[in-house]
Amino acid sequence: MANGYKQIDGKIIQLTDEEQKEFESRDFSDAKKLSMLRYDRDRLLKQSDWIVIKEREEGGSVSNFADWKTYRQALRDITKTYKTLDTVKWPTAPSE
Repeated sequence: MANGYKQIDGKIIQLTDEEQKEFESRDFSDAKKLSMLRYDRDRLLKQSDWIVIKEREEGGSVSNFADWKTYRQALRDITKTYKTLDTVKWPTAPSE
């Protein structure tokens, strides 16, 4: 599971402070770190899928849709810029 969160019964739950410390003390391979980066990226994309659906279904009703497109593209490009969770700088989602 990705840094800061765990999945239980299909729900994403934030790690406790103790779990986070244990997670941070692990030494993951570069491949595992990249996989974790992709997992976090995919989770954030899924969290913003609603905005794309709303824009399409309501025919342009999202006033800041260009900002959302930029945000989602930055998420897609994150594996080109960063290779591990250690150095990643996540883009900020636009306000709703």
